[in-house]
Amino acid sequence: MRVGSKELIRDINSHLLLEAIIQEGPVSRAALSKKTGLAKATVSAIVQELLEQKLVLEIGSDDTTLGRKPILLTFNEGCGHVLAIDVNTDTLSALTCNLKGESCRLRQFPNHAGRDEILPLLTSVIRQMTEELPKTPFGLVGIGLGIHGTVHRNEVTFIPYSPYEGLPFGAELEREFKVPVYLENEANLSVVGEHSFCFHVPDLIGVSVHAGVGVGIIIQNELYTGADGNAGEFGHTIIEMNGRPCPCGNQGCLEQYASERAILTQYALCTGQPDTDIDAFVAACSRQEEKALSLLQDFVRYISVGINNLLNAFNPDVIVINSSFTSYFPEVLTQIRENLGNRAGRRCTLALSGLQDTSILLGAACLCIRNFLGIHHLRLDKVREE
Repeated sequence: MRVGSKELIRDINSHLLLEAIIQEGPVSRAALSKKTGLAKATVSAIVQELLEQKLVLEIGSDDTTLGRKPILLTFNEGCGHVLAIDVNTDTLSALTCNLKGESCRLRQFPNHAGRDEILPLLTSVIRQMTEELPKTPFGLVGIGLGIHGTVHRNEVTFIPYSPYEGLPFGAELEREFKVPVYLENEANLSVVGEHSFCFHVPDLIGVSVHAGVGVGIIIQNELYTGADGNAGEFGHTIIEMNGRPCPCGNQGCLEQYASERAILTQYALCTGQPDTDIDAFVAACSRQEEKALSLLQDFVRYISVGINNLLNAFNPDVIVINSSFTSYFPEVLTQIRENLGNRAGRRCTLALSGLQDTSILLGAACLCIRNFLGIHHLRLDKVREE
């Protein structure tokens, strides 16, 4: 399509109006004209198309004492569904929701799949989740996958703790289900979810502590992923020269000291166990077990160093921490704040995740919704479950 053509301009205006209805609704045609700067005739023509497409609904009249009462418009969030899956090392968490991230249904499936089994397993999970969806005008409009590794051009380019690197997730699942499939790094999705539902600031950093330590970066309301998808690989910044070896090929990476995997591995070694889990570690901390408390302080110390570096590198409005350690022990956030000595930290807000375990899934849902609707920004209310 030729840039500047009437068709392209109309398409841009349609997306502009739809975004305004989602953010401001219920809203009148006159209010939309005032907000967007579009002529009233243009607004009326485009709104009529959106009504015919069932993307927008008329819901009654505004309460006004002067003249004819204007008809209010609202986004028809129930016209379609999206499906999000967090592809973790031992579980697949799957969520379906409508086009405003509401009416959520969440299920978790064990994942012991190797390289040859993961695509059949995902296909089975998607079938189970979509069979439960009610009929809507558009049906399923997108599938989003959260990958615990690097993603570039919708392909997995590096995944340290699973054998799924280079698998054609997008192409195979699109062929099977006939809907767009979007892959993105889990920390990137997490910050998209936090930005859409909880922290509506221009510059936001999300620190995700799971098997690794990832960072999602929002700059001027846009996700920043770097030249080849490696931006935010915060866990692979080096904090100990010649330190512990890391799957990335370096030594002394942050995630070898501050990730959930690293802390639990050290706790198992200290207590002579073959392995352990977060519940056992939390129970040990609650019992005031010295070894567990010492490792929790190691987490505070190392993650504080990393956050100090983020403050200097990005100077964000808010840094959100999403971690089991901060979820179970909120007082840890105060300890991290006290460790932030640099001047850049005085203005920045350090906050706990507003979405916690669902941040990756809701971020993937937002990615699908935005692509289906053709809008840039999605500002939503805090999610409600069915």
